[in-house]
Amino acid sequence: MPSPSKAPPKPAQEIIDRLRASQSVCIVGHIRPDGDCIGSQLGLAMALEGAGKDVTVWNQDPVPPKLKFLDPERRVRKPSAGRRFDVVVATDCAALDRLGNAADHIGDRGAFVNIDHHASNTRYADVNWVSPREPSTGELVFDLCNWAGWKITRAIADCLFTAISTDTGSFQYPSTTPDTLHTAAELVERGAGLGKICEEVYQSFPLTRVKLLRHVYSTFRLVHDDRTAYFWLRKRDYSRAGAATEESEGLIDHVRAIDGVQVAVVFEEIEDEMTRVSWRSKTPNVDVAALAKAVGGGGHRAAAGARIPGRPLGVQRRVLSAIRKSLDAA
Repeated sequence: MPSPSKAPPKPAQEIIDRLRASQSVCIVGHIRPDGDCIGSQLGLAMALEGAGKDVTVWNQDPVPPKLKFLDPERRVRKPSAGRRFDVVVATDCAALDRLGNAADHIGDRGAFVNIDHHASNTRYADVNWVSPREPSTGELVFDLCNWAGWKITRAIADCLFTAISTDTGSFQYPSTTPDTLHTAAELVERGAGLGKICEEVYQSFPLTRVKLLRHVYSTFRLVHDDRTAYFWLRKRDYSRAGAATEESEGLIDHVRAIDGVQVAVVFEEIEDEMTRVSWRSKTPNVDVAALAKAVGGGGHRAAAGARIPGRPLGVQRRVLSAIRKSLDAA
């Protein structure tokens, strides 16, 4: 939580100055948005609206069902052509291509701002505030609002608390810092509905997701002396469950939680020869961001992802082999 006497870092101050001088702002997020992405986008959008700005929120993909309670006014919309913005802000997005088709509609702009916490961020904007020390982009938006003097309402507090909670595994991941907990407490003081957020995000899963979870429990595999757990999600698995792709969010945590497992992986079929891979690590000895970077992805030491071309079994062998080497080296 920023101290009133502590000056914001240079890029944060430049972002504040540019936003204060703007009238029209577009806030974009990454494909398949998660809680940190949606919470940061909406929190910043409402703060800027409170400061008198004309704000548009664009995402290629829709708000996941469990996060729709944050957007009752349906601010998040699909990108469209023909708009010019004084400032475009990308939140929680490590690379330009992760914006999906939103990137195709933000060329007519003044400044381009990038607010993120991923160490793998490519610094693709005009102003880049990237702070890998923070476990969530939501914390950066909270700090920005405090430094700028933008009011954090109850609705904004809900969004930012959700952003922080989801990207820290409900404050369970080792990336959680004392400042994270101070920020969460401050947001509760400002009206974040802890009970409502927990019910919507963690305790209100549709039956279709439960069917996906049943698939996970019946098909996951353990390798590397039971130190690695992995499973596949193919298009037919979604069809059989009647589930949408966004309902797979968090399924990896169920195999990550197995006693003795140090690394969890999910392989998801995107196309015939394109696989989306997500890693989670429970040990500081295995940096999954490095594993993801080696195949064109990125993320954090404990959570990373990539899209890898090639035959599915070939991708699986490459990924599991790299994990085994990392485990053995550790």
